[in-house]
Amino acid sequence: MSLKNAPDRVYLGGYFFARKPEDFRLATHKSALKRHRQNLKRRERNRQVKGGIRKGAKRVRMAVEAGDIELAQEWLAITIKRLDKAAEKGVIHKNNAARRKSRLTRLVNQAAAAQAQ
Repeated sequence: MSLKNAPDRVYLGGYFFARKPEDFRLATHKSALKRHRQNLKRRERNRQVKGGIRKGAKRVRMAVEAGDIELAQEWLAITIKRLDKAAEKGVIHKNNAARRKSRLTRLVNQAAAAQAQ
């Protein structure tokens, strides 16, 4: 079986695409194929960025639950940086980033205050 006829991919316009339901509705114009390639790249990049944000927030919450405030503050700084960058690049809305930063910061500050008492 040649690569062009493999069941898990489709060959269009000189490029391979994974076979998914949305891939079967591709236009055949050169500009539409280019737009599709760009969308696939952007979708994958956005998924990576959002995954990093989720992992950072999860690590902050886990550190707070474990009572390790220093680790939580360290991960909070990393996550805030990731949120700011994602908002700047347009992956998430700036208000979404602000809301998440606020909630995580409040969580860490409350845990630090509780531990100080």
